[in-house]
Amino acid sequence: MKTIVVLGGGITGLCTMHYLQRQVLQKNIDVKLVLVEKNPYLGGKLHSAYEQGFIMETGADSIVARHKGVMELVQELNFEQELVYNETGVSYIYTNDELHAIPADSTFGIPMSLASLEASTLVSEAGKQQALQDLTMPNKGFTKDSSIGEFLTYYLGEELVQNQIAPVLAGVYSGDLHQLSIASTLPYIIDYKNEYGSIIKGFEANREQFVKASNKKFISFKQGLSSLIHRLEETLTNVEIIKGVATTNVKKHEEHYTITLADGSMIEAEHVVLALPNEVVQSLLQDPSLDRYFKEFTTASAITIYLGFDVPDAVLPADGTGFIVSHNSNVQCNAATWTSRKWKHTSANSKLLVRLFYKSINPAYETLRMMTDEELTAVALEDVKKSLGIDEKPMVVNVAKWIDQMPKYDLAHHEALQGLTAELAERYPNLSIAGCSYFGVGIGACIQNGKKIGESLAEKLE
Repeated sequence: MKTIVVLGGGITGLCTMHYLQRQVLQKNIDVKLVLVEKNPYLGGKLHSAYEQGFIMETGADSIVARHKGVMELVQELNFEQELVYNETGVSYIYTNDELHAIPADSTFGIPMSLASLEASTLVSEAGKQQALQDLTMPNKGFTKDSSIGEFLTYYLGEELVQNQIAPVLAGVYSGDLHQLSIASTLPYIIDYKNEYGSIIKGFEANREQFVKASNKKFISFKQGLSSLIHRLEETLTNVEIIKGVATTNVKKHEEHYTITLADGSMIEAEHVVLALPNEVVQSLLQDPSLDRYFKEFTTASAITIYLGFDVPDAVLPADGTGFIVSHNSNVQCNAATWTSRKWKHTSANSKLLVRLFYKSINPAYETLRMMTDEELTAVALEDVKKSLGIDEKPMVVNVAKWIDQMPKYDLAHHEALQGLTAELAERYPNLSIAGCSYFGVGIGACIQNGKKIGESLAEKLE
């Protein structure tokens, strides 16, 4: 009987096992399935904390509903009754010590119409005139491998990009737009420019799909994202799950692999899936010849701080769900989500719950990362006071640090991934890499990646 081991119990590893187990049971394949996770709980970056009526997500706070495979998984798990959708409302950019609404009829801060551009309070008249050059300038040789920052700045102008687009896109993709490729962010934007002659016109022609997608586009669950993880774990009845034990080494032999765990135990397996961060994969394989690829996969960091107050959520602007910080600001955070407003289920008594983000792109980040939780809380409270005028002592504080744990899909990512996967296929047969370090940062991408690998493994076993 063959053994398949998945290392990493995050959403990718769990979905790999979910879809693999389904095929194994349907086809009556005789195989042993083992999942290993270093933490005492499964879920990785999907983990909910509960305190005094608040639900706080220490990693990702939601899932993009429209991503292929997301609702399919929820339905397979018979979990639709637990779904909750985000409340919609105005998102703001905080700049020059004021909240400015991101104009309606825009996506990622990019205007989808001339009216949206004209309505912006974030861009001067001169900046708006510069953005209009997009309507007449043809594509000057940009491709999907080009920098999205250079592309947008060339056609829409420095002011619109810096004041309105960059705060949004940099927040989503955790990086400098000039170091991120079009292919790894908004690949369709090149097609818009080529087909319609204009970025703005391209978005306008496809406006309906973006408007539809933006309405109730995020999902969570009544008891937080951890409940999805618990449900997945419950269904893995044919899987041996090992929690609270790290993996220290993966060694290849002629026909199998030996996996050594931190407790000294070993597992022999014919197939291995490494659903782990890139630096962990590198340390487990200990193959210097692969380091030239591993070093090209870069990461960002973030600190998130939840503050729960004994004040009503109604103190917030009536139509708002949060803000992103631009330059020229008196706060230190990069963004803030008004969680109790955006996600009603996170506050049992409609008390105010705010989440602030401090990312490694922040000029003050190196100072912030050295602070204690108490010092960080003081910074967060000052930011809330300045941006929202709230000067209260919090009931609840939750600080989470994701140091070098957020993959950045920069210009070198695609080529490095092609090289690494080709080398692994040749030298490490029946060993797969998986997860957000390589195949997409969103939860939906991780679900789809896990499904693809799980079903592919089942085919090999037939």
